[in-house]
Amino acid sequence: VQLQASGGGLVQAGGSLRLSCAASERTFNDYAVGWFRQGPGREREFVAAVPYHGVSTYSADSVRGRFTISRDNAKNTVYLQMNSLKPEDTAVYYCAAARVFSLTRYPSPLEYDYWGQGTQVTVSS
Repeated sequence: VQLQASGGGLVQAGGSLRLSCAASERTFNDYAVGWFRQGPGREREFVAAVPYHGVSTYSADSVRGRFTISRDNAKNTVYLQMNSLKPEDTAVYYCAAARVFSLTRYPSPLEYDYWGQGTQVTVSS
């Protein structure tokens, strides 16, 4: 599965961005998808995840209430709507796909089988 992340950019604090993660394969719809981010000098951290069905979603405490993950299986695309952005949200954002979704392990990057190339998000103060 090849993933293409897009939608990053430069935004002022308090602003919004919507990231997209698109795949060409229809089998993408059978995968759970997660968003992760990696800021300068920091480890990759979990942001949000959605199982293949899209009914439930999961997000990190640091973004809950501000970021929303969703998927449109008809378009083979997963979105990350980011509102009320803060300078500490600055990072490269990656999407990843997992064959199996674990309710306990979904925040771990090791659970994901395929990764996109990343898109830069910069939030200015």
